[in-house]
Amino acid sequence: MDFANVSEILLPAVVYLVLFAVIFLAAKWAKDLFTSYSLNKELAEHDNASIALTMSGYYIAVALIFVSQLAGPSYGLTQDIFLVGGYSVLGILLLNLSRWVNDKAILRTFCNIEKLTKEQNNGVGAIQFGVYLATGLVVSGALSGQGSVLTFFVFFLLGQLSLVAFTIIYNLVAPYDLYAELEKNNFAAAVGFSGALIGLGIIVKNSVTGDFVAWNTDLLSFAGSAVLGFIFLPLLLRLVDRLVIPGKSLSHEITHDQSVAAGLLVASIVISFSLVLVQLF
Repeated sequence: MDFANVSEILLPAVVYLVLFAVIFLAAKWAKDLFTSYSLNKELAEHDNASIALTMSGYYIAVALIFVSQLAGPSYGLTQDIFLVGGYSVLGILLLNLSRWVNDKAILRTFCNIEKLTKEQNNGVGAIQFGVYLATGLVVSGALSGQGSVLTFFVFFLLGQLSLVAFTIIYNLVAPYDLYAELEKNNFAAAVGFSGALIGLGIIVKNSVTGDFVAWNTDLLSFAGSAVLGFIFLPLLLRLVDRLVIPGKSLSHEITHDQSVAAGLLVASIVISFSLVLVQLF
């Protein structure tokens, strides 16, 4: 391999790494701008794990959106830099909007900021982790093919609505009140629900990935995937509750013992089945 070939490979790699570093810092700046608390103070002075959880989901979501643009068609390095950077910034803005949706619609029964800062409620942090990751999955899917900014925004909004609707369904079918468990800082319950949100994000992402075809076709595909998630995931959760540990109920372990191990099992199983499901439909 001669020097020209090496530089042809290395130059874009170095440029994109630098670009992602800039995007990463922009994401941190935007998060500071759109929240009423200081990230530096919460993380460095208060060692706030709940804030660290929500930031972890946020940063992974930013990376998912960034990578989705790298996988798209190339128009030349200079133009690609502007496209990848521009859509990544747009994704950052939408991720911060998704936090508002989380505060007002998904975890609407209490003040999320108070739970995260004053109470350092790791359960709320875990759910925000899931919301960010699910949103990042949907946004990265919507950006992966050829479409317009309008189609991108529409599917982002539909993705947020699907998360809100799924939260309502989850709380109806779960053998415990999710909000009551979060008030008790039940991290196990939050981890299980966060995994379910990520599972739904995987399913919905599959329906919006690729080129935009037509409104009726793409909306029907989205609706089908969302309904599949609304039906399949709650059924799976009920089966998992009784079958994973014979003679034991995972929901009992989650609520009475606040077993993080049980919550992690629920989350990992739901995510695993979601990954398999999208390959079958």
